[in-house]
Amino acid sequence: MTSTEVRPAVTVIGLGEMGSAVAGAFLGGGHPTTVWNRTAERADALVSRGAERAGTVRDAVLASRLVVVSVQGNDVAREVLDTAGEALSGRVVVNLTDGPSAAAREVAEFAAARDAKYLHGQIMTIAPGIGSPDAVVFYGGAQAAYDHYRPVLELLGGRSVFVSPNPGVPGLYGMAVHGTMWGLLNGFLHAAAMLSSEGITTEQFLEHADPSLTALAAFLPMLGGEVDRAEHATGFGGLKHHLPSIDDLVQESRARGLDVELPAYSQALVNRAVDDGYGEDSYSRLVDYFKRG
Repeated sequence: MTSTEVRPAVTVIGLGEMGSAVAGAFLGGGHPTTVWNRTAERADALVSRGAERAGTVRDAVLASRLVVVSVQGNDVAREVLDTAGEALSGRVVVNLTDGPSAAAREVAEFAAARDAKYLHGQIMTIAPGIGSPDAVVFYGGAQAAYDHYRPVLELLGGRSVFVSPNPGVPGLYGMAVHGTMWGLLNGFLHAAAMLSSEGITTEQFLEHADPSLTALAAFLPMLGGEVDRAEHATGFGGLKHHLPSIDDLVQESRARGLDVELPAYSQALVNRAVDDGYGEDSYSRLVDYFKRG
């Protein structure tokens, strides 16, 4: 970034909870910030802090070379940007809108057709976390644009990272994190329900089980390596050895009147793999069953 671009101007389109936090982070970093929202009053608080309110999307786009979009869905993002017309030419569009990977690629194609560089960003924090040094945003698309504006984009999250020239990949990263998170949280809450039925607090459990739970996180790189290499044979801890513990969990849950759908799903999955002759394989073998849908 040249000396004349130490604090380049930024435009933020869309001032919902996340968009307002994003615009606030740019303002806090000393960047001239132009904002636009369909409901103009949403910009009042930011204008009081020094932001410029644009009357139209076109005016907002013309105000800055860096245009950040945070709206509800990629169809809306494309619709809003379309109203800027030829003003998009030569701009860098950073789309922070959630959605499936195909939708992100469609917006990228839309931007390219209008001579704009495109980055897709997947924010991995809630709005109050924007600007934290530990917040993560995954970016994909035009790497040269990311490299140029990296100091600006890092105002949104100190651990932001460029992951792929494919603009659909950041969304996949986000879904992978969330899928892992929901699996972990659901498993923990099922465990909490079982423990509480015996009058055991989660605090007590976590104090005693901390070494075992910590070891689970260390297990993921090994599991991932097996998946990447498609090497699932193991000399110990094969799938057939998981079954007795899973059976116990299902039986215990049912006896206590708990919902058994979650552990029963794991039980059925492991049983299928064992029946297919993979009883000696690592738990990573189950990735094939998820691939089959």
